[in-house]
Amino acid sequence: MSSHGEAIPMIARRSTGLSGEAHVPGDKSISHRALILGALAVGETRVTGLLEGQDVLDTAKAMRAFGAEVEKRGDTWHVQGVGVGGFAEPDQVIDCGNSGTGVRLIMGAMATTPIAATFTGDASLNKRPMARITDPLALFGAQAYGRSGGRLPMTILGARDPLPVRYATPVPSAQVKSAVLLAGLAAPGETVVIEREATRDHSERMLAGFGATVTTEETNEGRVITLTGQPELAPQDIVVPRDPSSAAFPVCAALICEGSDVLVPNIGLNPTRAGLFFTLREMGADLTFENEREEGGEPVADLRARFSPDLKGVEVPPHRAASMIDEYPVLSVVAAFAEGKTYMPGVKELRVKESDRIDAMAVGLRANGVAVEEGEDWWTVHGRGHGNVPGGAEVQSHLDHRIAMSFLILGLATKDPVRVDDGGPIATSFPIFEGLMAGLGAEIGRVE
Repeated sequence: MSSHGEAIPMIARRSTGLSGEAHVPGDKSISHRALILGALAVGETRVTGLLEGQDVLDTAKAMRAFGAEVEKRGDTWHVQGVGVGGFAEPDQVIDCGNSGTGVRLIMGAMATTPIAATFTGDASLNKRPMARITDPLALFGAQAYGRSGGRLPMTILGARDPLPVRYATPVPSAQVKSAVLLAGLAAPGETVVIEREATRDHSERMLAGFGATVTTEETNEGRVITLTGQPELAPQDIVVPRDPSSAAFPVCAALICEGSDVLVPNIGLNPTRAGLFFTLREMGADLTFENEREEGGEPVADLRARFSPDLKGVEVPPHRAASMIDEYPVLSVVAAFAEGKTYMPGVKELRVKESDRIDAMAVGLRANGVAVEEGEDWWTVHGRGHGNVPGGAEVQSHLDHRIAMSFLILGLATKDPVRVDDGGPIATSFPIFEGLMAGLGAEIGRVE
């Protein structure tokens, strides 16, 4: 059963000669930040390539409620900012829908302005604890009043005379780090965040792009990020890079389908996100980075992926796991068509994603004729080489969009078709997946 009602069974058949350009959706993390920093700059920020999913649209609505002008004209979003510390008190409750990133970053951005704002979300968001954000915000002088367990709905009273803060994050979280840095913008002096484990650094890059002084140094304590408070942020023209996690699917399909040559333009290659592409190249993939450039402080390139019949199994270094945690399912599909073993250690987080992704992939790969070994925090796929994966099974997606898409990619290069019990959840992260893959020549469809 899909969360949208009836299950949508899907099937993928052997396909050759995939070609064309795959325009995948914009990066969600960067889309949220572009709207929020645009609202805190003085003047007009223009954003193209914004991911127009519900989560990001809710953040746009919230920025309007705090006094920024946000509107879409043609393909460009225009944000007329109010300046650091310039947020107005909203006259209604801020509804962040399903977005944990949105609500946490917005709380940080308003916590050092002397206004009150009440936040809520959908049933799922209102169950999620907010103390990991409100605890550090309290150090600036902000006060939070929410339901038991620090849950939404919650009212934040921004600090009248904010103090700069030095904060070591108790768990690796880009959301917590970003909320503290955004709060530090309206505080005097230097706000410092210390991370024992590095997390994705989109906020630091974009803050610097807007003109804030941000320094990062590696120390014995970990990564120390220092932000100088009360800058005047200058408006920017931002091109949101396309999402590397979505790009993974057309790239991997091209590598395993005979005669393929696919271009995936404008993909973010931030080192905290792009581990998959470096791993594929180590396996011998014909994957090139063309037109390398920087957009809004982020490294970007056009990826060209061609059929690669001589892939070799590799050992993926465990320190790379954080930069590709969502891509292991589709990597395991490519590994099935490589020669030799691909060993993936340090991945226990996969056990607690939308599904137990190690178990889901292991069971489905075995059903399609691929040997897999697994432990609590590692797994090994025994590759069969190009053209030798039988396929022919139906697999369960466990309502997990990445599992569903990974097995549909598998079916494009197996001897017999691969069926997925429910492709409905794909719409949550990659609604254009089916059409995009069909446009390249992939035989993926719904089972009538």
